[in-house]
Amino acid sequence: MEIGGLQKVTLLDFPSKVACIVFTTGCNFRCPYCQNGSLVLNTGEKELLDLEEIFAYLKKRKGILDGVCISGGEPLLQNNLKELLMQIKKMGFAIKLDTNGTSPNKLKELIDLQLVDYVAMDIKNNFAKYQETVGVKNPFLEAVKASIQLLEESSIPHEFRTTIVKELHTVDDILAIGKLFCPKTAYYLQNYEDSDNVIQKGLHGFSTEELLQLKQSLKTKMPNLIIRGL
Repeated sequence: MEIGGLQKVTLLDFPSKVACIVFTTGCNFRCPYCQNGSLVLNTGEKELLDLEEIFAYLKKRKGILDGVCISGGEPLLQNNLKELLMQIKKMGFAIKLDTNGTSPNKLKELIDLQLVDYVAMDIKNNFAKYQETVGVKNPFLEAVKASIQLLEESSIPHEFRTTIVKELHTVDDILAIGKLFCPKTAYYLQNYEDSDNVIQKGLHGFSTEELLQLKQSLKTKMPNLIIRGL
């Protein structure tokens, strides 16, 4: 396991739970707007955390934390992820997994083993624009489709989400994404925020006024859409 970071407390990332976030390194996408560039590119400059350090923290926080979010990077690329989740489960914590949906077989295994309690899957864009959005020539579209179907057919609580960037996303793109899953499924838009850690500089998020206009444009066809932070 390669652990690149630990956020000790979050009240926002795991619905209805006080949690921490464990960040794994490495990803098979290169989304230019990614906020975790140092984790994704995995240049060796990022100092890794020892698993024992993670477990020691969780042991101290029993009765305070309800859950653990596993994020990245792309956690499902980690060879020993299953074993890590087993250890966390044994400690009594609920687990939320963040994924880009490119490893449906591994995702299914974790669900079947009841090692995850909630899944948040990123749908990066309209499939016609996936390649430019994720920054790789093979954007694993069939795998992404399989993961969407897997989550929709499972009983596990889940959400889909899209980080929106002015240079990459339009109202039509969001409508196209919404056709990939049941309208009743939780779907969140997250506005891009610039930072020193993004992979590509020069991108822009939407203004509050633009977000309100976007929500107004989508409300009839996507009544369950939520824009985080708005």
